Amino acid sequence: MPLADALALRAVAPIALLVGAGVAARATGVLREGDARVLNAYLYWFALPALFVVDLSAMRLDGASARFVLAGAVPMLALTGVFALVARALGLARGTFVLLVVSTAFGSLAFFGIPFLIFAFPGREAERLAALAAAGISVPAVALTVALLEWARAKERGFVAELRGVGARLSRNPMLLSIAAGTALSLGGVRLPEPIERPLHMLGTTTATVAFFMLGVFLYGRLYTHLAAAAGLALLRLALLPLLGFGVAALFGLAGLERATAVLMNGMPVAVSLLVLSERYAFYQETIASLVLLSSIGSAVTLPIWLAVLA
Repeated sequence: MPLADALALRAVAPIALLVGAGVAARATGVLREGDARVLNAYLYWFALPALFVVDLSAMRLDGASARFVLAGAVPMLALTGVFALVARALGLARGTFVLLVVSTAFGSLAFFGIPFLIFAFPGREAERLAALAAAGISVPAVALTVALLEWARAKERGFVAELRGVGARLSRNPMLLSIAAGTALSLGGVRLPEPIERPLHMLGTTTATVAFFMLGVFLYGRLYTHLAAAAGLALLRLALLPLLGFGVAALFGLAGLERATAVLMNGMPVAVSLLVLSERYAFYQETIASLVLLSSIGSAVTLPIWLAVLA
């Protein structure tokens, strides 16, 4: 079997089975509507923070690491700048501009990207690179998304006050705190003792299984509308952003597993948590629900293609 086909099968087959198991759990009534919140809380508060602390603390963060992180984040930031120029030139409404940016910037790097790369490239090195890329891209992406949603809601009033509240909430975000903790341990040359490192890593490795199972539970039984608009937005995330990432990776001189990680992370589907944010901010809820669904389904086609290109 060609290498690209083997990589695609190794990555996509377990994902399909796990998502299907989540759908089956809802369809048979084993789990009910709202139960996905429990799984999400487990990942958000325990599994992913443990993974970030263990993997980032074990990495050597230097100039090469900084170049890798920057190569991963530049495509999202550059595309945001392009959207800003287009919105200004065409006079797009504020909400339309924000929808374009958040739909492209807020990828499922932690819940989908890290597990996908673990399945595609087994081994601690791929896991660590995936965690580093997720950390480096997620911090500016989360901050940008929340700030723009506040801007869209605030109109011309109270934006600065709202933004201060956003900063306070982000400072208590468990994933961002774990990223900061792992980075500090690495820069300080502190290695976790084995009795602490091993259970944390065991907790972190459950991310892959639980994240995809939760995706199936979360997507089942929802009403999906505005499919045409959602499909166009999904293409921005699944096709345009990784294509830009491919060029940026070449520009930064990335190769091998580093290049594959940087490109694939930029091609992950839209994060489920964007739907949660859209409901909180009353922002295009129906479109974003369909976007999460279509980008998740579409990634089963686009990610194997990118694996074939990168292999």
